[in-house]
Amino acid sequence: MSSEAAADTPFGKSLVPAGAPSGVRRGLKIELLVVLGLSLGKSGIYAIVNLVDKMTRAPLGSQTTSLNNPLNQREYFDLTYQLLDIFFALVPVMLVLYLLWRIPGRNPFAMLGLEFKRPFKDLGWGAGLFAAMGLGTLGVYALGRALGLTTVLVPAALDDYWWTIPVLVFSAIRHGILEEVIVVGYLFERLGRLGWGKWQIVCSSAVLRGSYHLYQGIGPFIGNVAMGIVFGFVYSRKGRVMPLVIAHAFLDIAGFVGYALLGPAIGLGT
Repeated sequence: MSSEAAADTPFGKSLVPAGAPSGVRRGLKIELLVVLGLSLGKSGIYAIVNLVDKMTRAPLGSQTTSLNNPLNQREYFDLTYQLLDIFFALVPVMLVLYLLWRIPGRNPFAMLGLEFKRPFKDLGWGAGLFAAMGLGTLGVYALGRALGLTTVLVPAALDDYWWTIPVLVFSAIRHGILEEVIVVGYLFERLGRLGWGKWQIVCSSAVLRGSYHLYQGIGPFIGNVAMGIVFGFVYSRKGRVMPLVIAHAFLDIAGFVGYALLGPAIGLGT
């Protein structure tokens, strides 16, 4: 590993030389499969099966998909399960950071841009992406519903407790960290080391992002692929996942908390 030169961007010089032993490349490929199999790759497979199940039951437009569901009928056991679910969903992120930390002389947080050195720039980019993707998400959802390609989405199905809103916020942040660190930061770094080209990585990351949303219908798959292309392009230029984490968290907070507070009152979810 000491002969491998570190790249400053996801598309700099490959960290695996062309003449590297096949075992090195094989090891990276196995690592990728294990990480994805423990996290969002597994979610993608389940989402595909779930979509096929739904499509063979009834038209997608007549079905409902609920997110952030209760995990127990008793309030404080539900809270406990919700917090455990959020914590353990982030374990693959810890694994990824550990694997990147093993590269000599590299700080995984700095490598991925997952730190607070540029808070105002990151917040500005995150807010801009949130505004652009938010409008796009609403448009794709409305079109998908009109075409019968998207199920009715209920973003927050938790019971109304004092801790409901904080848990929804934590859940949104969890999704932002999990998806952007693994599907963008980690995937770009590892595929870059294997010599993949910029747009190969961007498109692969985007399709993976869309795959684990297929349980919501075809519309969300298309919308998330488009979002993945935009996020991937921004990351390829900036080399930082923090703006993506911020934008993603804002999107989910708006969806989860906005629905919990206003959805039933204004007739959303129909």
